[in-house]
Amino acid sequence: MANVDNGVASAEKADQPGAAARTRSGKTAGPVVKPMRHEEMDPQEFAAMLGIYDDSFRNMAEGEVVKGTVLQVTDTDVIIDVGYKSEGLVQVSEFLDEHGQVTVQAGDMVDVLLERTEDREGHIVLSREKAEKMKIWDEVEKAYTERKVVIGRVIERIKGGLAVDIGVRAFLPGSQIDVRPVRNLDALKGQELRMRVIKVNKKRGNIVLSRKVLLEEENAEKKKTTLETLAEGKVLRGTVKNITDYGAFIDLGGIDGLLHITDMSWGRVGHPSELFKVNDEVDVTVLKYDPSTERVSLGHKQLVPDPWSTVQDRYPVGARMSGKVVSVTDYGAFVELEAGVEGLIHVSEMSWSKRVKHPSKILNVGDTVEAMVLGVDPGARRISLGLKQVESNPWHDLAGKYPVGTRITGKVRNLTEFGAFVEVEEDIDGLIHISDMSWSKRVKHPSEVLKKGDTVDAMVLSIDAENQRLSLGLKQLATDIWDDFFSRHHVGDVVEGKVTRMTNFGAFVELDEGIEGLIHVSEFDESHGAGSQSGAGSQSGGEKIDLQVGNSYQMKIIKLSPQERKIGLSIRALKSDDYRTDWETYQSNEGTGTVTLGDHLKNR
Repeated sequence: MANVDNGVASAEKADQPGAAARTRSGKTAGPVVKPMRHEEMDPQEFAAMLGIYDDSFRNMAEGEVVKGTVLQVTDTDVIIDVGYKSEGLVQVSEFLDEHGQVTVQAGDMVDVLLERTEDREGHIVLSREKAEKMKIWDEVEKAYTERKVVIGRVIERIKGGLAVDIGVRAFLPGSQIDVRPVRNLDALKGQELRMRVIKVNKKRGNIVLSRKVLLEEENAEKKKTTLETLAEGKVLRGTVKNITDYGAFIDLGGIDGLLHITDMSWGRVGHPSELFKVNDEVDVTVLKYDPSTERVSLGHKQLVPDPWSTVQDRYPVGARMSGKVVSVTDYGAFVELEAGVEGLIHVSEMSWSKRVKHPSKILNVGDTVEAMVLGVDPGARRISLGLKQVESNPWHDLAGKYPVGTRITGKVRNLTEFGAFVEVEEDIDGLIHISDMSWSKRVKHPSEVLKKGDTVDAMVLSIDAENQRLSLGLKQLATDIWDDFFSRHHVGDVVEGKVTRMTNFGAFVELDEGIEGLIHVSEFDESHGAGSQSGAGSQSGGEKIDLQVGNSYQMKIIKLSPQERKIGLSIRALKSDDYRTDWETYQSNEGTGTVTLGDHLKNR
């Protein structure tokens, strides 16, 4: 009882106005209420009170949370009376808020953890921070037992999941974050989550949380309500839960439905993310529902009328429309006329005169163009557009500029096996066919007469504006040597020509430069036999005729065909004329007896 007496004596000494109580260490504990002197109290009552005091302290065990009264707050410590013979000190840092301000003052009741009943200086060791944690652990255990929801803030991403602050540090495994795998755990940092405690070990300081369990329970209840009202054609409001390349999953309330990319908009959608983002709220209509598999197909575009249903009224054939190029392919460009309605400008409808190798040479994505409606097919959801139709067709003006027979000058752009293309105007070419390059020369390839890049004069032979064809002639600008030959010669004329080649049906003879005629085999060989390349024989009047390639002979014209440009020749006809002349000469001299037919033939 000595310790008790000393305490009373100390109290007596402090029985002065404004005096402060001191601990056994001599530190001031602050003003206290003036105590009653034990001499003034009944001894039995005093002993009873002292017993109660000792019993209450003995009931306080280390490691327990007890209530105390704040006696004083200093710059470094908070002095707390827990009903023991000496006060306890707690560092003031344990009572600071996030702004660094002290949260308690003298007279406040606080919970503290009794760590030790007395240190070397005689103070009891208290901790407010540990007491708070003890309280939190009690709450956590209670939440685990009663399956209550706890709220925590994600601190950081750690191996296997997330570290969460629920007053104490707890672990949220990656598999327990959501009902579906979460790819980006870092995105959850700083977020507050509602979870359930699924495992707790106070000794080891382990707490395991699950958000998935809570979501599954909530979804099960929502799902039950949703399925009771779910039906095809019903319009619902849902939340975008996930986005993929082919669509978006919409949470309808405990059950997910798929909104396919083709059912998002009547217009062109490159990717679902162009229209929706995760957590967006969206109105959808139920297109199909299978109760057995619980699969739900949703539509968003079906909430507005199909623009193609009245497209013919808005886009009549022949109308000029403005739109934006949204896509370019090898065969044309797609133009958006309005949301959900696109038309195609085929590559063949882009220019009247240019040879468009690829639509990108004319149009690019994003261009605003004016085009003419060429055709509308609502059933196939197709609109044909023309770019060149909004401009005048230069081919229709060509006949007025270049009538048939006009002499034009152009540049050879290209050579083919059948002719040469000559640029008459920008993007307008005319064709000089190989047959119109020379009157006389047999041209095997246009390169024998023209070269790419040559500037040539030609005559307009014909214009086909509808098919965009312009025929030109080169030889028509030169004098027709055939017409000249036919004008100077007649059937029956005797001419001289050089044999150029022999065939099995006759011999070709050059009469003038570029002019050839044919001696049929029957016109120089009575047997109609074919001659060799070196010559052929004929017997007329007993004389053999040999035709040699390269030799010149006299012959008679027996046929002229100006339209077909053919000349028929004969040596037999010439020989027959010679024989007739000799016979007539013989008959005229028969009475004189001076000359015989044999003599005449010998003389020849």
